[in-house]
Amino acid sequence: MARIDVTGLTAHGCRDLLAGGDASAVELTRAYLDRIAAVDGSVQAYLTVDEEGALSAAAAVDAKPRRERLPWEGVPIALKDILCVKGMETTCASRILKGYVPPYDATVIAKLRAAGLVFLGKLNMDEFAMGSSTENSAFQTTRNPWDLDRVPGGSSGGSAACVAAAEAPWALGSDTGGSIRQPASLCGVVGLKPTYGAVSRYGLVAFASSLDQIGPLTHDVRDAAALLDLIAGRDPRDSTSTGLRGPAGVPARAGLEGLRFGVIKEYLGDACEQGVLEVFESAVKTVGALGGVCDEVSLPSVERGVAAYYLIAPSEASSNLARYDGVRYGYRHAPSEDLYDMYVRTRSEGFGAEVKRRIMIGTYALSAGYYDAYYAQAQRTRTLIIQDFTAAFQRFDYLISPTSPTVAFKLGERIADPLAMYLSDLCTIPVNLAALPAVSIPAGFAAGLPVGLQIIGPHFSEPGMLDAAYALERRLKVDTVAPLAAGPGVSSAEGER
Repeated sequence: MARIDVTGLTAHGCRDLLAGGDASAVELTRAYLDRIAAVDGSVQAYLTVDEEGALSAAAAVDAKPRRERLPWEGVPIALKDILCVKGMETTCASRILKGYVPPYDATVIAKLRAAGLVFLGKLNMDEFAMGSSTENSAFQTTRNPWDLDRVPGGSSGGSAACVAAAEAPWALGSDTGGSIRQPASLCGVVGLKPTYGAVSRYGLVAFASSLDQIGPLTHDVRDAAALLDLIAGRDPRDSTSTGLRGPAGVPARAGLEGLRFGVIKEYLGDACEQGVLEVFESAVKTVGALGGVCDEVSLPSVERGVAAYYLIAPSEASSNLARYDGVRYGYRHAPSEDLYDMYVRTRSEGFGAEVKRRIMIGTYALSAGYYDAYYAQAQRTRTLIIQDFTAAFQRFDYLISPTSPTVAFKLGERIADPLAMYLSDLCTIPVNLAALPAVSIPAGFAAGLPVGLQIIGPHFSEPGMLDAAYALERRLKVDTVAPLAAGPGVSSAEGER
């Protein structure tokens, strides 16, 4: 059998190869493992590659007659290292969890395991999902496959870079303030943040519990919809989970006739690079060409979204990360003079600078005398943002904006300027504060780098939102194969830039 070319291969393409007998699960898995071995030294998307486990799972699929297999059985997937996988190290890219091996599967992992997917390994991220560039990992710096001197975005930078570099057909990430959509935009892939509660958070290591949500990063919208259907659902172990009202199904919409799109005015200001604005304006024209009606909409409160988020999220992180104290699991400083000394040294050495910064901000915001002035005020702002979105959806079916105000920036360019880094999520944060679904799709290129288009829907509107995204994706025809993945001189994306 000919060598399998995984470059740009979608999850649907993998399924078709397996269903048609054109490849065995072992052959497909081996092709991705070979790809990882060939390029991940440059990209550094993976923290752990489970070659033995992946090949064993694939062999078990091949042992079953094809007629008895489940639809996605044997298709490989990669996982952000914030998801608990039984028997596989889970570090959240933090020294404080180095060596921790969960004794259980997260709900989404159990669902994927039951569906027969093959786990290739765990992906790099910003430590405890705190960051927008994946430079905050304690172990390595992931690079953008479109330009290895640039960031892949964050915190799910490993997941986005992995898909863009053809190191997996799809991946799971988590999105607290844009951590799926922003890296998807910077790496030129599709990233979906579901409605809060659509996907169980059980087994997702918590950053900010009222904002965290698990979602897919894929080559195209059809794959995103399929992966959402595999992981969505109510879970009694997560009291905030509701599941979806129905399956996302297979997106098939050809045009956008009858749909109204609100163009968010506040996201098109000076913070947005000119190249990003030009790509976005072209995408708005494409919406019109497909029959959609676009009009400007103002959401005044979203301009305060970043400020509100960086009080709410660190406050929740301060509480959630209190458990990492060296007593029960994870890193422990030894020897120590006493219990207090052990706490101080363990947390000082185990956490990175950005995590410590956010813990301190959150602890301060929750402290006596400051709670009302900071945390409570941020929550009131969150309510105003929700009201703005609610009012907008009275007029429009969906809202659109750039996903990120910039293309991928240079490694090290913002690491010493936290405020500049935080503004990377300007367009994505309000969606999490309002618990809404949103998807980022590749819209084009600026200065040779990918630009994402964000489509925001009302609560639990994923089927219609993905249908609209699919129609746009088909017309835009942006190549998601990064130059590193395609190889020297063969990137078909050159003609699109």
